[in-house]
Amino acid sequence: MEKRGNVLMQKYEFGRLLGQGNFAKVYHARDLKTGDSVAIKVIDKEKILKVGMMDQTKREISIMRLVKHPNVLRLYEVLATKTKIYFIIEYAKGGELFNKVARGKLHEDMARRYFQQLISAVDFCHRRGVYHRDLKPENLLLDDNGVLKVADFGLSALVESHSQANMLQTVCGTPAYVAPEVISRKGYDGAKADVWSCGVILYVLLAGHLPFYDLNLMALYRKITKAEYKSPNWFSFEARRLLARILDPNPKTRISTAKVMESSWFRKGLNLRSDQKRREGPDSASADSDKVLGLCDSGSSSAEANQALVNYNLNAFDIISLSAGLDLSGLFASIDEQDGVMKFTSMNSASSIISTLENIAQVLGLKIAKKDGGLFRLERSREGRKGPLSIDVEIFEFAPSFHLVEIKRSCGDTIEYQKILKEDIKPALKDIVSVWQGEQQQQ
Repeated sequence: MEKRGNVLMQKYEFGRLLGQGNFAKVYHARDLKTGDSVAIKVIDKEKILKVGMMDQTKREISIMRLVKHPNVLRLYEVLATKTKIYFIIEYAKGGELFNKVARGKLHEDMARRYFQQLISAVDFCHRRGVYHRDLKPENLLLDDNGVLKVADFGLSALVESHSQANMLQTVCGTPAYVAPEVISRKGYDGAKADVWSCGVILYVLLAGHLPFYDLNLMALYRKITKAEYKSPNWFSFEARRLLARILDPNPKTRISTAKVMESSWFRKGLNLRSDQKRREGPDSASADSDKVLGLCDSGSSSAEANQALVNYNLNAFDIISLSAGLDLSGLFASIDEQDGVMKFTSMNSASSIISTLENIAQVLGLKIAKKDGGLFRLERSREGRKGPLSIDVEIFEFAPSFHLVEIKRSCGDTIEYQKILKEDIKPALKDIVSVWQGEQQQQ
């Protein structure tokens, strides 16, 4: 399998660049056999291996195979070379629904049509055990006929049942659209969390702005947990009533997608086929993801080792700490208050952060010992006043290039730790540090 010039494997001719992120670029392309337009998401295999995102990529492929629905962006096939992964996906010519909302509120009938399609897709996913977990207008695309397509299943989860032992735990999504129980980190039902996000989207479509908004993310979180919002006077009574049942902060009493679809407001003008057939994609889309992605290649051990050093579970305070530019220092203790715990945020990749720390350890003559759960330890072999100095470093990922790093003394002399932190470690980290938490308030 190979890409020659502007043609991929004699099947697709590349066109203009549609967008790009840290690990992928999306191009418009033409199917040489049919002449149809497609989009091709090109992923750098080495980059996602380094930051431990290969499992996430494999999960996204598996999930998109399960959810073939008219209102879900279709995955046609997945191709790969030694260095790249190619997602051949449906081309949504109309762009993001967000672009429509950015121009102002929609008429209630138009908002309802989009919401009907969204709930139809989400309900279909839920009945197959798939929970999106990042529903927002930016992840809702429109085709050239204005049909809504749910996209970006990169943060989705696949769960057979929501027993107490099988509740989702990972904190993810966009804060303004995330359900209260997700941020509380007590375990949550993915279906109920998605319903909440759908409610926020409906409010945005009808109002032209978010129901929960505050520059202070702690204040935003309080509003979300209490469901503190006001409906504009142009909202109809039925729309207000439905939103109140969706934006219920208690997931146990929050309405389900099935009940949403039974509501009188939702059913008005409904023209969805009750007997929607599942669309089948080419055989290559169903192939074993390990084989398609070429995971039998050697040389990935160092990347996998780095992956083990990243912790992907963040609590509410970790999420809030990652908002650069806000005064968050009150959430973090100074170096004297919590036995030398220091935190900083970084816009660098996990592999870059780890590489920097490894270089610092080498210069300072410290040994690196890897631990479980996203933790590694820097150790000094020689004895200090209170035994050998050990420093724990833990990396939390919020986005592929957005991390929180925590440094603290695990054993050894406090004075020695503070000296090496101030004189050696902090100056050496300056190139990768965005903000040292706790220093904004002190300045």
